[in-house]
Amino acid sequence: MGLRKRILGAGAGAASLALAGTAYGVARQRKRLDRRAGEDVEFGTLRSDPLTVVADDGVPLHVEIDEPGPDALPLTVVLVHGYALNLDCWHFQRAALRGRVRTVLYDQRSHGRSGRSSRENATIDQLGVDLRRVIEEVVPDGPVLLVGHSMGGMSVVAFAEQYPQLFHDRVAGAALISTTAGGLDVGRLLLPVVPAKIGLPLARGTVATLARRAGTVDGLRRAGRSLATVATDLFAFGDQVPPSYVEFVDRMLSETPFEVVAGFFPSFGALDKFHAVDVLSDVPSLIMCGTADRVTSIGHSRKLDSRIRNSRLVELEGAGHMVILERHEQVNTELDRLIEAVLEQEGTR
Repeated sequence: MGLRKRILGAGAGAASLALAGTAYGVARQRKRLDRRAGEDVEFGTLRSDPLTVVADDGVPLHVEIDEPGPDALPLTVVLVHGYALNLDCWHFQRAALRGRVRTVLYDQRSHGRSGRSSRENATIDQLGVDLRRVIEEVVPDGPVLLVGHSMGGMSVVAFAEQYPQLFHDRVAGAALISTTAGGLDVGRLLLPVVPAKIGLPLARGTVATLARRAGTVDGLRRAGRSLATVATDLFAFGDQVPPSYVEFVDRMLSETPFEVVAGFFPSFGALDKFHAVDVLSDVPSLIMCGTADRVTSIGHSRKLDSRIRNSRLVELEGAGHMVILERHEQVNTELDRLIEAVLEQEGTR
């Protein structure tokens, strides 16, 4: 199929729109000079001074902010990562955005360098509340573009359900990448995270039982490292990618304790929020997914597109779940176009 693109219906050219478009056009020209942003930088080494945002229930959230350069665009981009990953997964997007916009990244609760959540608050709904808290604390003013991958996209959807008024007041755009608002085959989520021979039993309802022996499961994951790496390659990527990509994703997955994996697992089966996504119709919205995604299959993105008016759907032929790595140039190009659409809309307000 190639790329199937639905063009956003933008307004015609008012003077303010033209001004915003001109400023952004200059920035885009600078971006085109560096199409390999992040490719010569070791994974996990892009850093900024950390700060802590305390969630409503007291969990400390690790946040990093890449402050804008002197000619940066008037926009903050918030990047929200997926299940069993951490903020480092945005390596290529972070590198491309540096200096061009203000970029906020954070580790979701129980992931990466953030604090551990209680079991009762390890939910998609709580992740939506956490996202609001991060915006309140570190993005007190100005337009915001929310970008979520996998579980991060679900966090954005939960946020939209809980705070729809903010899509008029603060949130100027959204990107949902390799994600869904419900109807998940939950077994697919586990296979990249645990050895395949225990993945299917887990999907049949033994997650809670095994969670009580989380240390044993983590030991099996370490012992089966080579097989786990093969599973990561199979379920995270569609096309052949450099071994360093596979090793990077596998490292993030393996560093996420099984207790955390099990804690969030029930929330995925209960996810049912397609009714809430229409609020994204009020802002420029991008939906992206690989056609070979084995975790959140392309049908989920097509359903999101059907529920969000004027959204732009981009299908990446043959790509897997980790398109933010596998097809990072295409993802960055589409985010660039989304930023342009957001600034054009902001210029007409």
